[in-house]
Amino acid sequence: MKAKTILAGAASLLALTAYAKAETLTIATVNNGDMIRMQGLTDDFIKANPDIQLNWVTLEENVLRQKVTTDIATKGGQYDVMTIGTYEVPIWAKNGWLVSLGDLGDDYDVDDLLPPIRNALSADGTLYAAPFYGESVMTLYRKDLFDKAGVTMPEKPTWDFIKDAASKITDKNAGVYGICLRGKPGWGENMAFLGNLARDYGANYFDANWKPQFESEGWKKAIEFYVDLMKNYGPPGAASNGFNENLALFGSGKCGMWMDATVAASFVTDPKQSQVADKVGFAKAPCGEENCPNDGANWLWAWSLAIPAGSQKQDAAEKFIAWATSKHYAELVAGKEGWANVPPGTRTSLYDNPDYQKAAPFAKQTLAAINAADPSSGPDKPYNGLQYAAIPEFQGLGTAVGQIFAAAVSGQMSADQALQGAQATATREMTKAGYIK
Repeated sequence: MKAKTILAGAASLLALTAYAKAETLTIATVNNGDMIRMQGLTDDFIKANPDIQLNWVTLEENVLRQKVTTDIATKGGQYDVMTIGTYEVPIWAKNGWLVSLGDLGDDYDVDDLLPPIRNALSADGTLYAAPFYGESVMTLYRKDLFDKAGVTMPEKPTWDFIKDAASKITDKNAGVYGICLRGKPGWGENMAFLGNLARDYGANYFDANWKPQFESEGWKKAIEFYVDLMKNYGPPGAASNGFNENLALFGSGKCGMWMDATVAASFVTDPKQSQVADKVGFAKAPCGEENCPNDGANWLWAWSLAIPAGSQKQDAAEKFIAWATSKHYAELVAGKEGWANVPPGTRTSLYDNPDYQKAAPFAKQTLAAINAADPSSGPDKPYNGLQYAAIPEFQGLGTAVGQIFAAAVSGQMSADQALQGAQATATREMTKAGYIK
């Protein structure tokens, strides 16, 4: 018995010693469903890497963006892994704020990453963040409500069709609203949607000379349409609803239609999370008019994991990122939650997988939307980006303008007043930053 006791004590001592020597990675992440699921599966990582412990900082989207931006710009060093997106990566890489991810392991297969997503997370051909999930935008709608109203969703709807359909499926007495759209202010919240909507009507954020376009005909049509749509057919408190709030509304049967990130599809079709899982249909993002050339003005985004240059635990951080964005992790999620719940939009092999194709009725639509998104600049668009402008100033500018448009949705000002305020705010900021001479 003494020998067994001694051996048990020695084993415990070794375990305690190993734990004491373990590096602790502090990971800042967003409170989206896929990220929450990842936290629940990290025993798989720790089992393979017992010398690494994980400390999670999980934040609401707007708060996350503010905190990681402040930390990396001031070299605060609070985080070893940051959850950032396609907006930050090229800007921060150029500033020398991110560690390049040149070696994620022999079995990582970086060439399997979808080209639009990989390109968006690279600078000068070097990967600076690994995509956890990628997305574009699509139309999600309730097939049962459409059938009841005698309405058929076209493959490529226009916004005029969407408005007409919203009027027919809204039943406020039953607590069902024709449409849910982002209203919560933030450059990555309501402005992600509104920037896209304006592009549906032919407008960008800035013209070729960096003059803001908020008083252009395209923005005027977009904002007037948006405010009218939300006032008549949207849910109460729409100005406070972002992605997560609308996801909850749609999943609980309160929304007839929702135009938002393709990543939402796996949640609204999951019976564990959605009361309408078997009633959801998918279509392309709407166009401003018939046969619009931008194919519904798709956006492009990827919530991704990156290492700030100030981290003292870069090797351990790289191991974690390689695990969380690997083919192995996709298989782990599939085994636990089913193929439909694998983080979408990152790897060619996922969309070639027959098991995924069978389990995810939204797969084809998601891949097509991502591949159709072109964030490059052009003669009339001096910046990269679709739902955002990839310049450092856009984070503050976009949020300020987003607050103005949220005020229009809540009835505090008219659409015209909001557009005038947005133009004045953006012109002031762009002049101060030196874009406008």
